[in-house]
Amino acid sequence: MTLPRRLVSSPVAQFLAAGLLVVVVLVVVTTLLGQRAARDEALSDAREVTGVLAHSVAERSIPAGLVDGDPGAVDRFDRQVLPRLVVGDVRRVKIWNRDGTVVWSDEARLVGDTFGLDEEELDVLDDGGTDAEVSDLSEPENRYEADGGSLVEVYTRIESPEGEPLLFEAYFDADEIDDRQAELVAPFRTITVGSLLVLVVVATPLLLVLTRRLNRAAEERERLLVDAADASDAERRRIARDLHDGVVQDLAGTTFALSALARTAGDPAERRQLTEASESLRSTMRSLRSLLVEIHPPGLTADELPAALHDLTAGAGDGGVDVTVDVEPLDGVADETVALAWRVAQEAIRNTFRHAHARRLDVHVRCQDGMLVLTVADDGIGFDPARVRGSSYGLRGLTSLTRDQGGRLEVTSAPGSGTVVRLEVAP
Repeated sequence: MTLPRRLVSSPVAQFLAAGLLVVVVLVVVTTLLGQRAARDEALSDAREVTGVLAHSVAERSIPAGLVDGDPGAVDRFDRQVLPRLVVGDVRRVKIWNRDGTVVWSDEARLVGDTFGLDEEELDVLDDGGTDAEVSDLSEPENRYEADGGSLVEVYTRIESPEGEPLLFEAYFDADEIDDRQAELVAPFRTITVGSLLVLVVVATPLLLVLTRRLNRAAEERERLLVDAADASDAERRRIARDLHDGVVQDLAGTTFALSALARTAGDPAERRQLTEASESLRSTMRSLRSLLVEIHPPGLTADELPAALHDLTAGAGDGGVDVTVDVEPLDGVADETVALAWRVAQEAIRNTFRHAHARRLDVHVRCQDGMLVLTVADDGIGFDPARVRGSSYGLRGLTSLTRDQGGRLEVTSAPGSGTVVRLEVAP
């Protein structure tokens, strides 16, 4: 599973996949557009051929009497132009008058038959120009071409010696037009695909080099951050150890000495002063213990989390805050998950002590529905989360960290109604 994930997340693999997708899309798009343009070009060639045959060959050779069906005129026209009209891709030629009668065709059986002209053909007869369309081989006038494959008919206007407009219609093999279309498209497809493949081939090594450099830079930054974090952790551990072994021990000894003196003092006033001094030193020791926990928490395992949370809230009583810490069994919870729960609880408890003016604080940790759930709730003055979300760097950073571990961190609060911080993360 690791290798496929690394391949999917690799910029080079993503570039190659995107490049392949772009190549496929461009090939499809350029093929469609190229086929359309090539077909238009092929039809344009057919129109030009039809125009040449109609005006340079047929129109100049039409004898008088052809439009009236004179057999002699038809025979002379056959001998003069038939070999010059049915050439190349031309499969059939028909010449019509306005009432739809075929006055001449290379298929002699059609001469004299009347079929009627459609609207487009009449428009060409009236206005001139050239038009083209796929032949409907089911029409009666095309019955002799029905077994010859698909055809494209191109028609234009000519005039007889008598000045009567006639419709010259040439039929071309559609397969030949398709072949011409393919010949026009192939070079452009080769150029397009070849250029894209060359771009991908050239860009891939460059991207690979850049990706490796970025990865090395990221690894170096990560190493430096880890070294800085380790150095900071070591320094905080040293400070915490020095405070615990020095100041805290001295305060503990002084507290015991004052307690002993208070019990043996004969003067009540002196005994009271010694007792107050002893209680003040105990309060200072609790604050120092909480400070030590914040400076360097103990080993954050599932078994040690309850003690760590109790130490973290040890000084709450001096501020008049009633604290409840309830940690249910956390069997099988990973150390990194416990560390995340600790950091969220630390930030939430710190904010409560500093800003909430709360009288009660409840910290609850449990496993529920396959998730580790931490809830830190107070009855303080609350706040509007929308107004402080951007400035609360601690919670914002923890939200990002929680998201990275696949969890969810929610802060629910409103002015005057207290605050609830809830963490849900897979154990």
